[in-house]
Formats: sequence, C-alpha cells, structure tokens
Amino acid sequence: MDMPPAAPPARRTGPLAGVRVLDLTAVVLGPLATQILGDYGADVIKVEPPEGDLMRANGVSRVRGMSSIFLAINRNKRSLAIDLKRPEGVAALKRLLPSVDVLVHNMRTAAIERLGLGYAACAEINPRLVYSVATGFGEAGPDAGKPAFDDVIQAACGLAALLGHDDGQPDYVPSLIADKTTGLALANAVLAALFERTNSGRGQFVEVPMFETMVAFTLAEHLGGRSYEPPLGPAGYARLLAGGRKPAPTRDGHVAMLPYTGEHWRRFFARTGRDDLSEKYAVDDRHARNARVKELYADMAAITGTLGTDELLALCAELDIPATRIHAIDELPDHPHLKAVAMFRPQQHPTVGPIVAVRPPTLFGRTPAELALPAPTLGEHSAAVLQEAGFTAAEIAALRAGAIISTKETDA
Repeated sequence: MDMPPAAPPARRTGPLAGVRVLDLTAVVLGPLATQILGDYGADVIKVEPPEGDLMRANGVSRVRGMSSIFLAINRNKRSLAIDLKRPEGVAALKRLLPSVDVLVHNMRTAAIERLGLGYAACAEINPRLVYSVATGFGEAGPDAGKPAFDDVIQAACGLAALLGHDDGQPDYVPSLIADKTTGLALANAVLAALFERTNSGRGQFVEVPMFETMVAFTLAEHLGGRSYEPPLGPAGYARLLAGGRKPAPTRDGHVAMLPYTGEHWRRFFARTGRDDLSEKYAVDDRHARNARVKELYADMAAITGTLGTDELLALCAELDIPATRIHAIDELPDHPHLKAVAMFRPQQHPTVGPIVAVRPPTLFGRTPAELALPAPTLGEHSAAVLQEAGFTAAEIAALRAGAIISTKETDA
C-alpha cells in the first residue's frame, strides 16, 4: 500500500521560512552559503552522492562521516543521498524541482549539463526557480571551467602575494578565506534574486565566480593608483603595505591596537610623554601621517614595548583607542564576550553525541535564526524528501533496492 503524502517539515522561525532550497553543493563554499539560508529558516535539501560530501571526512571525527567541519557547515539541512550518475537518480531529482525555490550547485558547467540539470532544463520545469551556481572562474572568460580551490584562488586574486610583500615569499591565509568569502557572496546573491522574484514572479540564472569575487574583495582597498586612467601609481594601500602594521609589542606579549584619528594619536603620545611625535608626524593631517606610516608605527612600537599588556590595554580603553588582546583560536570558546552572548551552544547530536555549535551570528528581532537541525547523517532524510514530492512507498523502495538512493535505514 502506498504511504500517504508526507507532512511538510516543521515551519521554521527565520525570515526565509517557507523557502525551499535544493543544495547540490559540496566541500566548503556552497555548503556555507546554503547553511546561511538554512539558518535563516529555509528548508535546505542537501543532495549528496552515495559516498557523501567529501567534507564528511575532513577535520576531527568522533563518528566516521561526521567530521568537525561537516558539522560546522551543514546544520539546518536534510540529506538526500542519491546517485546522479544514474538516469533514474536524475529523473527522481527533477521531480523535486517544481517544489523548490532555489537550486544551488558548484559543479563545473559541462558536468551539470551532462547530467541534464543545466539552467535551461531546470527552468523549463520551474520558471520561478532561482538557479545559483558558484564557479571558479567566470564563464565568459578564457579560464572558464578550470578547477578552482581555495589555495588556487588566494594565489590568483593577489592575496598570497600580499602576504609575501615584505620578503617576496608568497603565502596563504591560514583559513579557507576564498571559499568562505565567496560563500557569503553566494548567499547574498540568492537573497537578492529571491527579492527580485517577489516583483517579477520569475526566477533567473545567478553566477558567483570565485576568482572575480575575490579580486573585488582584495582590491576594495588595494586598487590604489590603478583606480585612475592613466594610473597615478601602482595598486596597493600604502598604510597596509608600507611596513609596521603589526601587533604592538609589550613587555610581556602583544596587543592589537589602532590609533585611527588625529585625536587618538595626540592623546596617546601625550599620555606617554611624547608630545613631540604629534608634531613630528603632523597627526591631524591624515595625508601627512599616512605618508610616514612606517616611521609612525615604529615609534608607537617603541613606546608600547615599555608597557605591560594589561597596562597598554587599560590605557587604550581610557583613550577610546580600538585595541584587544591577541586571542588564540583555542581560547575563543572561553572569551567573556562570546560567553555572554551565548555564541557557543552545547547540543546533543543524535549520532555524534555532545557537540558545541557556533550559533548563527545574525540577529533578527521578529524572525530569529535558529539551530533547528543538526548536521544530517548521509541519506537521513532521503525517504521523507521523496515522499513529500509525491513518491509512493513502492517507488521509494524500488529506488532503494536499485541503490539509486540510500537512506538512514539502509545505512544502519
């Protein structure tokens, strides 16, 4: 006997409650973007191959297939494990398309077109679909289709060279900054397209290329003299590149501090008995001050090196100069401010056991984001998602028997 249609998932509290997202992304960039949508209340269906997202194995694991990174960027999603290399899997996925608002993927264009899930095919089934793709390099350029990972894009967009500008040895930011920044841009693009659809009633194709996104990110302050035609000088923001922009040394460590205004500098130099430096650097003239920024920072460091960390922080607080201790990442869960705002939430994951989740940082007054669902096990929701789309019990059983889908039951 066929099972009755499944009840829709419980309504969420966030501002995207009622929006449904078909998430064909993997690794970090796409999953971070779709998790934001899920945090905001969208019903995100994470489509995974039978072997699961690669990130299930990366990071620290207590349970195989549920790594720390996967837990961190795949909450508020339901897992549909389906083999899209088989025509039956693609046909099943297409039956979901009329019920979704957004499709997101980060496959290469040629690969998804071969599957029959390109924009034109999907839009024919659902003209209201917001079809969003994260590419490595924009499809209009000669590098379209090239493989792109975080390291490659950090190098391509100038970040790696910026990190090595002092000694000529390029380096990578020790964070997946290209993936995560582009993920934020992808989430923003989806939101913008959904907003436009409220007026037009139509979906559209949205492309967010990593390379172009990170070039715009890097050059926001670094386009410099290349902002003009003809150029007035090389690219680069001198205050950041001239040298000396480093954590301030103290007698017992370091402090991040940034006297930013003329008043900041005058008060700092006055309180430390160096009024002469305010005159030397003409601190109220930003252009004059920036022209000698390396010397300015060197004199500041000479002063801070005579003070203890607590003493310097107290002085900065008194003078309203932005400053903080240098925190190691392992210290952040115990940071007094983060504890006060409950940034880290203890949870009981049904498979992994006790975990710590970083809550959604954005706060909505009426429609709060939430930690509604823990990161799913592979195929945990396959049967439920297909049932909601009108698949009968017999159809689901046939897909399971043919290894087109896997479910929590078959994996148990």
